[in-house]
Amino acid sequence: MDLRQLEVLKAVADTGSFTGAGRRLHVSQSAVSRQILLLEGELNEPLFWRIKRKVRITPAGEALLQLAIRVFDDIKETTASITETQDRLTGTVRLVGGMTVSLYVFPTLLKEFRRLHPEVDVKVITGTGERLLRKLRSGAADLGLLTLPIDEPDLVTLPVMREEMMVVTFPTHPLAGRGRLDPAELVRQPFILYESGSNTRRVIDQFFIKESIQPRIVMETENVEIIKAMVRNGLGITIISNQAVEREVRDGHLASVRINGSTLVRETGWVYLKANRVPKKIDEMIRALDKTLPKDQAMTASASV
Repeated sequence: MDLRQLEVLKAVADTGSFTGAGRRLHVSQSAVSRQILLLEGELNEPLFWRIKRKVRITPAGEALLQLAIRVFDDIKETTASITETQDRLTGTVRLVGGMTVSLYVFPTLLKEFRRLHPEVDVKVITGTGERLLRKLRSGAADLGLLTLPIDEPDLVTLPVMREEMMVVTFPTHPLAGRGRLDPAELVRQPFILYESGSNTRRVIDQFFIKESIQPRIVMETENVEIIKAMVRNGLGITIISNQAVEREVRDGHLASVRINGSTLVRETGWVYLKANRVPKKIDEMIRALDKTLPKDQAMTASASV
């Protein structure tokens, strides 16, 4: 048994297939199958049940998988502790986030982080919240900036941003040009919203429930630029973070209005796997965000506490 075989076993367990494991490891499916067969021969136990095109891990495979996770965690932690004694940080940080933070937070953050740590490579992955959480859990990502709440026992969350959510319309809409509106004025309005299931959408749905509003939803998408384009062309209105539309409102392409009696806030925070120690690269990324966030959004947080 060697580390490569443990890596193969973990890849099969994570992806649920020999083909998926091959893609992750950049090897052929037959090479994956051969390594698993060698392990099964050595242990004289099946590690996976093959059911048509899917595989399910056996109890023996699960025991070996937990060993693999511990071994790779120990290697990662030991390597990090050695490299962090150097004067300069090196290596790679794999950062995940939704489209809004990727568009409006990451560019400034990564510019500052690169200025402070020019020898660290940063890889950014975007997608849905569930997909990004899977990346963090599997070890395919190191750190995420995601919409909260996330209440998972294997993950640490550090709230860092609070953004006000606004009603946003096209400039000539009857609701535009006002400081505030009453929730009842939103009844029967056509809404273009984030997809159901996202944490941002949950904040909006809770507001609708609280105000006894049954929204007329004409479109759902996770793409904030599509939402803004549809609203700008008069196809509906939306509820979105002020940060995402600040430039368009300033330029007169969109209009934003606050809601009387309801302060809608979206909270965003750092998310990473629980561990005995937090790698210095993660702590430095968190500190870089603290330096770049506008004062009205920041909620100071540090991984070292």
